[in-house]
Amino acid sequence: MVPSPQQRSYHLLGLDVTPVPRPHACTLEERGFVYQPNLVRGNKPINIGHAYSILAELPEKVSPYQAPWSIPLSGQRVGIDQSDKSVGIEQIQQLLSNPELPWAKKLSVLAVDSAYGVCPFLFKQAQHENLVTLARVRSNRVFYQSPPLCEEPAGRGHPLWYGERFDLKDESTWHQPDETIEFDTTTARGRLIHVSISAWRQMLMRGSKDCPMHQHPFTLHRILLRDAETGKAIFKRPMWLIAIGKRRHELSPRESYQDYCQRFDLEHLFRFSKQKLLMGAYQTPEGDYEENWIQLSLLAYVQLWAARELTVHLPRPWERYLPQPPQGRITPSNVQRDWNRITAQMGTPAVVPKPRGKPPGRLKGQSQPPRERQPVIKKGKKAEKKQPVTT
Repeated sequence: MVPSPQQRSYHLLGLDVTPVPRPHACTLEERGFVYQPNLVRGNKPINIGHAYSILAELPEKVSPYQAPWSIPLSGQRVGIDQSDKSVGIEQIQQLLSNPELPWAKKLSVLAVDSAYGVCPFLFKQAQHENLVTLARVRSNRVFYQSPPLCEEPAGRGHPLWYGERFDLKDESTWHQPDETIEFDTTTARGRLIHVSISAWRQMLMRGSKDCPMHQHPFTLHRILLRDAETGKAIFKRPMWLIAIGKRRHELSPRESYQDYCQRFDLEHLFRFSKQKLLMGAYQTPEGDYEENWIQLSLLAYVQLWAARELTVHLPRPWERYLPQPPQGRITPSNVQRDWNRITAQMGTPAVVPKPRGKPPGRLKGQSQPPRERQPVIKKGKKAEKKQPVTT
């Protein structure tokens, strides 16, 4: 069901983590602290529950008015003894190592946020032949230029791995960019934005013994957005973006910027799945049942994507006098609204349910022992300290 790219020569992937809060499930195992936005100022943006790592395909958009679809490919729970990055590495490895899938042979671009712009994650992704990773980095990072080439034979001592210092917050340490482009773009609401991108190639970051990052140079982008009419900067700080991978030169700075902007379509997937597909509404004390429910929610979203071309626009009574949506804009909500008609035309392979009588139920005087209360686990604590709390 994943369409082959037509306008671009690669597949675009997105990776992110979404929380599933379960603060009242005291008998659910491996509950930990997860991120959750809090509108009350001064409160910590945390909750108690599970976190799930979602890897999705971001299909190319024919027009700027196309709905923000994302095709989920993999969804795994982040365990207490795991991190978001380690689960994401496993998901990408499973996707790219399967020769029957198109991502194993064709160039793929992975767009991630600043949480994944660290050495352990980038080092693993840079080892793939057909993968380029676009990661946003914080504005206080420090990178390095490539060391100058020396024709003389190396003498005694450690070889030079890093060149001049490149501090993102200190403009005096920057050297002349290798490429600078400027163009105008229009948002979905019709606002005209002037985009300026400066690119530095062959940049390096500090690594470690397990992650020798000096072996994997990358391209650094500085993206500045300004209002085309007033000339004022839209954000106080520019956005820094790196492109790492053996085939990173096949991406232009403009494509890197546009691909990273499309990463935000994952947020629409999370919001719609939780509000309309009840992704986080299943209440169960069994962790395996919860994981199965997440898979069913993602499969339901894939069904909506597959049926988008069969959808008929059905406006609500209060929407009949509103302007018609742009041609080709089919949202997941539109498909779900017309789902009864679509399934009625396709039919179902299920048989009609038959009555089987009433089960005997529990015997008189039989009682079930109460479930063990499980503690809330903080990451970093040893496994032997995780003792269940019994009542």
